[in-house]
Amino acid sequence: MGEIFDKLSLYLQFPFVRYALIVGVLIALCSSLLGVTLVLKRFSFIGDGLSHVAFGAMAIASVLKMTNDMPLVLLITVICAILLLRTGQNTKIKGDAAVAMISVGALAIGYLLLNLFSTSGNLSGDVCTTLFGSTSILTLSQDEVWLCVVLSIIVVAVFILFYNKIFSVTFDESFARATGTNAGVYNLLIAIVIAVIIVLAMNLVGSLLISALVIFPALSAMRIFKSFKSVTLCSAVLSVFCTLAGMIISILSGTPVGSTIVAADIAAFLIFYIIGMFSGGSKK
Repeated sequence: MGEIFDKLSLYLQFPFVRYALIVGVLIALCSSLLGVTLVLKRFSFIGDGLSHVAFGAMAIASVLKMTNDMPLVLLITVICAILLLRTGQNTKIKGDAAVAMISVGALAIGYLLLNLFSTSGNLSGDVCTTLFGSTSILTLSQDEVWLCVVLSIIVVAVFILFYNKIFSVTFDESFARATGTNAGVYNLLIAIVIAVIIVLAMNLVGSLLISALVIFPALSAMRIFKSFKSVTLCSAVLSVFCTLAGMIISILSGTPVGSTIVAADIAAFLIFYIIGMFSGGSKK
């Protein structure tokens, strides 16, 4: 045990490891807050769809040889989030079909662009890193860390300020509209915030594993707690804990960061599922 702590202390002396842990905690916190809303509104796959859009946007930025691809990726992902929300309300194209179209289309076009125009000598490695977040979390610059901190503060502030409205729109959108709440505006706000979270999480777990980061903590918390507030708080704590545990295990054992974090989330879900079976779930 002492050797493990010594090894961890050694790694923590490197700035890139500290940056990774800070960004990981912030992303875990932000993703867990909106994860509960996505599950309850049955928008779980929107995270998966937007993550593929972000992959396509990163491919475009790579082809354009942009040194900082975050602004472009964020802009394209937010626009697609708005389009998904609008298209999902179209009776001719159902929400799940719209997500599937944009998701598969962005993934295919992104990979095609990388194959046609990329000058990288290790295309497979670049794609693997983008899809699974293998090493990108350990190559963050100080500017990227500060950008993540600012965006995370904005996400948390938006959630706290509009908590009551998000709660009402999540549980009963029709009643919220009847009481004068502009549900369309808050659905749009949720979509934009989710897009920001997706872009932030790309470096942590990669585009294919983002949905797990958003959904698993919420599903785990719902096995035990039943109220929106309790589920949200439990989801946030669990998400941060699993992310920290996954990153530490990854650093010490050399496993892929994203996959290890998701494995920790799966383990936590199984534990909470078993506890929920025996306890019947808490009502508070």
